[in-house]
Amino acid sequence: MEASTSQMQTFGQTEINWDKLDKTKFYVVGAGIFTGVTVALYPVSVVKTRLQVASKDTVEKSAVSVIRGLLRTDGIPGLYRGFGTVITGAIPARVIFLTALETTKVTAFRMIEPFKLSEPTQAAIANGIAGMTASLLSQAVFVPIDVISQKLMVQGYSGHAKYSGGLDVARKVLKSDGIRGLYRGFGLSVMTYSPSSAVWWASYGSSQRVIWRFLGHGTDLKEAAAPDTWKIVSVQAAGGIIAGATASCITTPLDTIKTRLQVMGHEKRPSTRQVVKNLIADDGWKGLYKGLGPRFFSMSAWGTSMILSYEYLKRLCVKE
Repeated sequence: MEASTSQMQTFGQTEINWDKLDKTKFYVVGAGIFTGVTVALYPVSVVKTRLQVASKDTVEKSAVSVIRGLLRTDGIPGLYRGFGTVITGAIPARVIFLTALETTKVTAFRMIEPFKLSEPTQAAIANGIAGMTASLLSQAVFVPIDVISQKLMVQGYSGHAKYSGGLDVARKVLKSDGIRGLYRGFGLSVMTYSPSSAVWWASYGSSQRVIWRFLGHGTDLKEAAAPDTWKIVSVQAAGGIIAGATASCITTPLDTIKTRLQVMGHEKRPSTRQVVKNLIADDGWKGLYKGLGPRFFSMSAWGTSMILSYEYLKRLCVKE
């Protein structure tokens, strides 16, 4: 019991709760920080998406060949196809996500506190509930942005149509499919991103507690000094990598199916079952894991960069 109490004290010294934040500063500074992270890692999403929609006749079937092809035809801008659309929609979606995440996490911790579970288990449950809730609420903004940006990412690749920009995609989708066209794959997006978010945040929250315990924090009740900043950042980074690896391995098949559904044209709209059958027919069961390498790297890199930026943002925005 003493170790558990001390561990909670140690972790309390490293985590900043929602009620301690200057919300205005948090949103304004956060928009800038997450835009920077998106700029740095966006090309990975482009490569991952192209690999997921590649047919068996596509020449470019590896991440390296996709990058070479994009650089050869479009130069550096080719790695940022659809970026303008994504960054426009990402800011409101991120505001919704982070607000829901933090408020739900606090509530979830209070709800499960009477059950007297271990600290890692409490963290996994509370963070998992918060991650899933935040993802569900942000999907209403995110899915149309996802549909438009992915069509821009794969335009001209493996027989896909070309567009003059995000507005052109939206106009053509609305003309052919109506508002439903912008929400193609919504169910699968919810099924992909909500569990993925739940797994990611649950893994992140619990792995940090386990790592702190492994490092010896939480074994001495008299320990009062907070860990130094570099140790905190290292533990957070390790938690991000573990969370990204876990979530990518579990959710890649759903992400591959969702991506294919979203980029298909109106004239050849398949069902989910047809997409699965085609993937298995072309590449066997490993077809469901197309783009696993880039997705694994993407989720680990995005997750680690995002969580370090997020934790840094919270430290910047603590109320005086």
